[in-house]
Amino acid sequence: MTDTPPAVELHVHVEGTLEPELIMELAERNRVPLPYADLDDLRARYAFDDLQHFLDLYYANMAVLREPADFAAMTTAYLTRAAAAGVRHVELFVDPQAHLARGVPVEAVLEGVAGALAAAPEGMTTGLIPCFLRDRPAAEAGTVLEALLASGTPLLGIGLDSAELGHPPSLFADVYARARAEGLRLVAHAGEEGPAAYVWEALDLLGVERVDHGIRSLEDPALVARLVEEAVPLTVCPLSNVRLRCVDTLAAHPLPAMLDAGLAASIHSDDPAYFGGYVDDNHRAVAAALGLDRSQVRTLADNAVEAAFVDDTRRAELRAEVAAWAQA
Repeated sequence: MTDTPPAVELHVHVEGTLEPELIMELAERNRVPLPYADLDDLRARYAFDDLQHFLDLYYANMAVLREPADFAAMTTAYLTRAAAAGVRHVELFVDPQAHLARGVPVEAVLEGVAGALAAAPEGMTTGLIPCFLRDRPAAEAGTVLEALLASGTPLLGIGLDSAELGHPPSLFADVYARARAEGLRLVAHAGEEGPAAYVWEALDLLGVERVDHGIRSLEDPALVARLVEEAVPLTVCPLSNVRLRCVDTLAAHPLPAMLDAGLAASIHSDDPAYFGGYVDDNHRAVAAALGLDRSQVRTLADNAVEAAFVDDTRRAELRAEVAAWAQA
């Protein structure tokens, strides 16, 4: 019996799993100069003031990703760690535009990431969700979507991420309409640093089926009532929220209030190499800091299962695994 449940990971950015050791290894292999003296110097930069401060380092470190093999190595390293964390199903985010901006074609990104997902550890199911960078033009996102569709790579859905403030979901309504017409599932980051109004936009203008983060939804009682009534999943990332100063401390995290309100919240890791923990670390830290009992932890795990974009057979399998853990 483990102290954390079998996990369904729905909010994790593959670039955010790039550990410092692999950054240095790929930099040497690809002859990419880095502004860090050594590993300790790099790790010392992981104290963030806010989301933008994190993103600056996050994007800088991506410079080491050049070839499909680099993306495959990063993805495989994550899947290995995820398996050790008890992850049974993962829907992995990737940011094609962050690499296109560096001259790395979409095809190279997809070849590496999707290839590694196809070779995931036995018993783990996977899906790929490319995300658009909301601080880049919506027209560019539309062009990228067409390239993604033309690639022939199996895609589960699309997402929206990066710097939230000043970049409302409404800007991407046309892109989401196109993705919906292609049968892709729809998610978006909203209500992390941005206001509750962004969650409304994600629901009404983008038609999202899940909201990534959504912690500021609690500021709007009408929004909470709607999210509860429609059982909209919220993929919450507690360690990320603390490291990015969206929440002062883990003990002050609004997750208990979200559960008390009846919100379909679940726990995920976001960018685990940067924020101090993978999904099992998040579950363990949250349970300790908030005094959650096994029943409450099971609720969080069950919520993740119900939010997953899987068929009925796989969902039943995942439900059974969580139930077996809870009863052990």
